[in-house]
Amino acid sequence: MPQHISTVENTLKTEAMAEDLKNPLLMLSNRTIKRTFDLFAGLLVCIISLPFLPIIALIIKMQSRGPIVFKQERTGLDGKTFVCYKFRTMRLNDECDTLQATANDPRIFPFGSFMRRTHIDEIPNFINVIKGDMSIIGPRPHMLYHTRKYTQLIDNYMDRHRCKPGITGYSQVLGLSGETPEVWQMAERVKHDIWYIKHWSIGLDLWILYRTVVVTFCKRRQNNI
Repeated sequence: MPQHISTVENTLKTEAMAEDLKNPLLMLSNRTIKRTFDLFAGLLVCIISLPFLPIIALIIKMQSRGPIVFKQERTGLDGKTFVCYKFRTMRLNDECDTLQATANDPRIFPFGSFMRRTHIDEIPNFINVIKGDMSIIGPRPHMLYHTRKYTQLIDNYMDRHRCKPGITGYSQVLGLSGETPEVWQMAERVKHDIWYIKHWSIGLDLWILYRTVVVTFCKRRQNNI
């Protein structure tokens, strides 16, 4: 092969790798901005929600025996495992680490259903944000079982873990949330998660936060909550 052709091919490969690995959050300044935003928003939500926590805890205990807070290992930044906190919305069962919740899931108790519709169950996620396990905005953290499963089925699945997982994300505000009975549905979500990482900016995070509020409010109106 002529040397000039080999040089061109190597250049194209290098450029393709650089584009594939593009991640604005590798820059310290960007990580500092995102972390500052996370700490401010996380502490604010925790302070505002503090008076309501005893009421939420009491209703959970009245409707279902078991712990108030549900703890589960999830996949985080760079594929590392962390313990994710949520208010428990399901009755105690043996499938919580492998079976994704579905619409009208019989494991969910009444107040748990309300918490899931209003996303109240995710308030403890802000503890994860303050600890540094999660971010306000980012790809949703998956169960370890799903990480193992989709790593085998989707080539670039682990690329979605190049940033911290989030409470809400780009995929979610585009309507890509909930059940994924088909592999292509998860692949589509992964594609948007990776797009978010490659195009991250504080402006994009603020837009996603705004869209999250709009989408949540619209769902509440549709459900007459």
